[in-house]
Amino acid sequence: MIREELVFVATCDISGLARGKGFPARELPARLKKGVGWTGSNLMMSPFGPIWDTPFGTAGDFMIVPDPAVEVRVDFADGSAIEHFFLGDICNTDGTLWECCPRDFLRRAIKELDDLASLKLVAAFEQEFLYTGVSDRPGDAYALGAFRRQNGFGEIFTAALRAAGVVPDTFLAEYGPRQFEVTVMPQPALTAADHAVITREMARATANRLGQRVIFSPKPDPELVGNGVHIHMSLVDAAGRPATHAPGEPMELSKSAQHFCAGVLHHMPAICAITAPSPVSYLRLTPNAWAPTVIDLVRQDRGAALRICPTFAAATPTEMARQFHVEFRATDAAASPYLALGAVIFAGVDGIRRGLELPTSGQPEQLPRSLPEALDRLAANKTVAGWLGPTHFDAYLRFKRVEAEKVAGLSPAELCARYAEVY
Repeated sequence: MIREELVFVATCDISGLARGKGFPARELPARLKKGVGWTGSNLMMSPFGPIWDTPFGTAGDFMIVPDPAVEVRVDFADGSAIEHFFLGDICNTDGTLWECCPRDFLRRAIKELDDLASLKLVAAFEQEFLYTGVSDRPGDAYALGAFRRQNGFGEIFTAALRAAGVVPDTFLAEYGPRQFEVTVMPQPALTAADHAVITREMARATANRLGQRVIFSPKPDPELVGNGVHIHMSLVDAAGRPATHAPGEPMELSKSAQHFCAGVLHHMPAICAITAPSPVSYLRLTPNAWAPTVIDLVRQDRGAALRICPTFAAATPTEMARQFHVEFRATDAAASPYLALGAVIFAGVDGIRRGLELPTSGQPEQLPRSLPEALDRLAANKTVAGWLGPTHFDAYLRFKRVEAEKVAGLSPAELCARYAEVY
């Protein structure tokens, strides 16, 4: 049967979904310059499809311009269409970056960290999901049996990741029924976010070719543990040397890392609306669910909002410094990795700029208990508004408020089912 290869150019938008347009692969040289057409209101597409509210109306034109450094071309060698896509930036028609580009939001945060402190952030995303191609059996948590019964999914998924330019780290059966987890190797912040998007899409592509689905929804079932996305991160200096660990300091964090973490904690009530950005996200952030419920920094505690991770077999100070890092645990796959990581970095930069200190005593503040509560905290935080800029800030609040309103009447079970269909 006659076929012609197609290429897709995507942005990962406010919904955390990869959207864009495709074109014949033979047009790629021209598309690397002019991209594909886009509109402001395309940013306002809800997770469920409709544009319920938009400040942009029907006016205005933009383009998603592919980044040549983020090309994915994976041939699954099964007769299916080649998985060929680029991730890119939303630009004005003159080629300048649009103020609401999610990827450039992260890029600006990276620049602020570098400009202020001559530091860079290295990160890796740990992502949990359900795979429908394995049966639910009691006692499957972390079990070899569950690992075995996913059959070829894990091997095909791992091969697809590597073919897509992402270096796999671990793949395992997780705590919940049919739940799996994937981690990839750390990368500079922008690449780490690109790889988070690619990882989700390779999981979806693999499952689709096996006649199955993966579900990244934060809470697929109200009775089960949720799916988190954990951002592992560390600071490095201008020469690429580790800059997070300092023996003898509080929590063994360097001064810069202390201020960075203090900034994240300080702004967490507001940035929760960006990192845990769906109504169903707050069904996951509950007690006894292996998810954070308060704003805290704790050593080696998987219930913490910020967790100082262990080091393994670190026989030398150099190896200890290389492994030492912090994990942000209050995010999920309803968030765009660019917006989530960008918000965390901006918050950390503000902590460094202001010399914020880590809390030393007292009862930690509760995380927001719902998306509307988190959005109220976001709306009241003028510092976060400045990171986004007035147009993006207004669009984000409008987008998320109407999303919360549209599902407000659903029961927890209905809410979980609705988001499981999408994510």
